[in-house]
Amino acid sequence: MPFRFVHTADLHLDSPLRSLALKNPELADLVRGATRTALARIVDLCLAENVDALLIAGDLYDGSQTSMNTALYLSGELRRLEAAGIGVFLIRGNHDSQSAMTRELTFPANVHVFAGRAKPVLAKALGDGRGVHIHGISFANPHAPDSLLPSFHPPVADAVNIGLLHTSLAGTPGHDPYAPTSVAELSRHGFDYWALGHVHLRQVHAQAPLIVMPGMPQGRDINEAGPKTVTLVTIDDDGTFAHREHPIGQAVFERLAIDLTGAQDWRQMLEKVGDALASLRNEAGADHLILRIALTGTTPLAWKLRRDPDFLLAEITNLAAGLNGCWVEKVDIACRGVETGTALTGPDPVEELADLIRTDVLASHAFRLEAAALVDELLLQLPRELRDSLAGDEQAAGILTQALALAGSDDVLAYLHGSDAEADR
Repeated sequence: MPFRFVHTADLHLDSPLRSLALKNPELADLVRGATRTALARIVDLCLAENVDALLIAGDLYDGSQTSMNTALYLSGELRRLEAAGIGVFLIRGNHDSQSAMTRELTFPANVHVFAGRAKPVLAKALGDGRGVHIHGISFANPHAPDSLLPSFHPPVADAVNIGLLHTSLAGTPGHDPYAPTSVAELSRHGFDYWALGHVHLRQVHAQAPLIVMPGMPQGRDINEAGPKTVTLVTIDDDGTFAHREHPIGQAVFERLAIDLTGAQDWRQMLEKVGDALASLRNEAGADHLILRIALTGTTPLAWKLRRDPDFLLAEITNLAAGLNGCWVEKVDIACRGVETGTALTGPDPVEELADLIRTDVLASHAFRLEAAALVDELLLQLPRELRDSLAGDEQAAGILTQALALAGSDDVLAYLHGSDAEADR
């Protein structure tokens, strides 16, 4: 008989909202409950596919949360698997180790939680008599600066061996180093499948042995954009592996750049935006599509868009509301204006001022020093984690200062550029 399982990780159940842009209460509720929906859909998949096991490679929870409602919901879903005779094998990741629920929750009998140096567990015997053994390592602390690979037992002889490991591998941007190791080191250990977790983006790192980072099943903000899935794996009686992605996420975050070049008035701008929204919504397979829109290109509307961002957001949100399950998280205005002066009228004075600001003011040493001091003062008022993510070094701080100065000057110039926005709508 084949052995079939679902591999997932990084559910971060009931993690708090991470985006201040989710001001719409209905949208905020949707995102807040999406991790629970993801867990329920994973269980539904296990039942529909009649798998033998669910493998969870860490971070069921999200840090120091203490709500027992989360634990009760998790237990209820795991009991659905228990009733169907489906085993659950899980390890604790860095976020699990911070949660009090990790220590307090009693799991159903079908759940095996691996400890710091656990013996392999026999999950099933294949048709040829070979056993499928699952190995796993949990870590008690939120930081694991050293590799956990030496703590694993060697592979069981004449068997199929699966390893569960929460790891940042050799390092991944946006993720803390955790139990670092390399694909080559994992390959040399002798296991047939590595069920990894920790990195939120899916990647198949190797085919022989099969090394899979499944990504998270549900994104929580725009930095976790794109479709989210789990991995469905089948081990045939001869020991060969087959695997495929299965979509899980109820809501998908996406970035959408819309080129407004050629839009001469408000109506044409809305037509371009509406067409882009409809096209992406038709392509998205998830129930809900949450967008961060960047308006780019060159258009005479640039000043008007900057001058009235709230009205612009309302207009685009209204367009999205006409598409089932389409939401707008934020609109970034990154388009540039065009020169409107003629030989008879001469150059527009505001455009002349804009050129002066960009070529002389923003480039001057005195302005850069003053702007850098203001940005430093602003950064000191932020939490350390956010400060480090925005300006972790001198180069990043300089880029941030330049971007803020340019955006600020564009906003000021927009208010100087006439008062004809209403007439053009």
